[in-house]
Amino acid sequence: MTYHKKKILVVFFCFAAVILGLIGRLAYLMLAESGYYSEKALDLHERERDIKAARGRILDANGVVLADNQSVCTISVIHSQIEEPEEVIRVLSKELGISEEKVRQRVEKVSSMERIKTNVPKETGDAIREYGLSGVKVDEDFKRYYPYGTLASKVLGFTGSDNQGIIGLEVEYEEVLKGTDGKILTLTDARGIELSDAGESRLSPVPGNDLCISLDRNIQEYAEQAAEKVMEQKQADAVSILLMNPQNGEIYACVNVPEFDLNDPFTLPVDDSAMSEEEKQDALNQMWRNGSINDTYEPGSTFKIITMAAGLEEGVVSENDSFHCPGYIIVEDRRIRCHKVGGHGSENFVQGAMNSCNPVFITVGLRLGVENYYKYFKRFGLMEKTGIDLPGEASTIMHQKEAMGLVELATVSFGQSFQITPIQLAATVSSLVNGGRRVTPHFGVQVQNREGELVEVLEYPEGEQIVSEETSRRVAAILEQVVDDGSGRNAKIEGYHIGGKTATSETLPRSANRYISSFLGFAPAENPTVLGICVIHNPQGTYYGGTIAAPVIREIFENVLPYLGIERDEILPEQTG
Repeated sequence: MTYHKKKILVVFFCFAAVILGLIGRLAYLMLAESGYYSEKALDLHERERDIKAARGRILDANGVVLADNQSVCTISVIHSQIEEPEEVIRVLSKELGISEEKVRQRVEKVSSMERIKTNVPKETGDAIREYGLSGVKVDEDFKRYYPYGTLASKVLGFTGSDNQGIIGLEVEYEEVLKGTDGKILTLTDARGIELSDAGESRLSPVPGNDLCISLDRNIQEYAEQAAEKVMEQKQADAVSILLMNPQNGEIYACVNVPEFDLNDPFTLPVDDSAMSEEEKQDALNQMWRNGSINDTYEPGSTFKIITMAAGLEEGVVSENDSFHCPGYIIVEDRRIRCHKVGGHGSENFVQGAMNSCNPVFITVGLRLGVENYYKYFKRFGLMEKTGIDLPGEASTIMHQKEAMGLVELATVSFGQSFQITPIQLAATVSSLVNGGRRVTPHFGVQVQNREGELVEVLEYPEGEQIVSEETSRRVAAILEQVVDDGSGRNAKIEGYHIGGKTATSETLPRSANRYISSFLGFAPAENPTVLGICVIHNPQGTYYGGTIAAPVIREIFENVLPYLGIERDEILPEQTG
């Protein structure tokens, strides 16, 4: 065989091998990989659009809807399907109130789908659909709606344009509320035009679950009205009010005025035209802050309840212990004065509590000593966050034990030189008067589906016994006397047993003469089912807690106690001779 023939045979066999290889590869792809490539081909000719899931509602303690959904539309265009671009531009500009230039930019953009506007009112979406314009898609969507506007705004929170929670319960319970979006799948030809005879397939959305909370709309409204009234009367910077069940930690109301409109959460109450974007965002963040949870303050004399409980539990003081108040007490080289410049003279411990006497509580703190005081500070849960189901809870700001001398111990004993949150104080005192069990303050109670069927009961850590039942009973009894005949008498309601404590603290720097007035009260004193705290920031004029904050809680209790079914004692007429 000649060289030329051999070369031809080699070429032939190489060519045959290549052909056989291609045939083999084709057979493999057709048989073994057919499913994969069919799916790829289908993907090239499928267009996918989301169907938004309805977000779960937020319901109050009585099933009243506090956060709901409104049907809205998302308007989009598909460039390859538009047949009359000028008409599309004209109609969308007219119906959506957008400039023709802006609509044109999006209509002429070559993309698989271009969104023109979201959160369009359903009536507008229906009107656009009526035009029957090729390439214009009107998809149903949902927008969060708050039926009561400003009610509990800093508790409920709100959602963004993507319908995801941003602050408050909306973000804390995002996984409960959000649901699962559905999809619409349509087939297109090679040019991206939908095939009219191919139909469309739908994957239905799954709505989010409803969140049932302990907040009661009626109680919240009572508290908001009282807060707004005292804020206006005293020209205060802000007022916070908390009402909770000290037995289980459920929160009935959480007010932080001024509140904001949940349906318009990005509008400031002041002219922001001269603000930079950063300044505006800072102002919005301040407007959204929940002062009861996110901010700390110097509690003042309401904190004497903690010193009282620790002293009674440790046995360093009893109700009949004698004290003498000359109007001050000297600790190391520091003279620390009482609010009553002339002093209270001789008094026992209960009278010292009724008089809110600083030297008495400083003496109890010094008897405890730094080591013991820190022991109870930690045991009562004051060094940790409460675990409330809202984001951004602030921590207690307290002296390090190693840096705490007798002067620091003295000031802490009557509620100065450190800071806590209102929710921490309310939760701690709840635990000291409910029999001694630490509670976790919370709003979430249970989760249910849209049909009202129970999905989950929300549970919270079971509280530890932080003081004995006997100490708890003694603390409550002393605080009842504070309201009956002491500094808290402006919170007294005839026929009810109310315990409580007043406070007036001065903010830093002390030279600014800015005060925080507060009152903490609970009822019935012997077995409390409601505890309230009112904190008034920078009131003008008279600023004493017993004068301006105690009446706020009294006014709220006058409405709330009968509402909760707490009966007055029968008041017998006075016997006459």
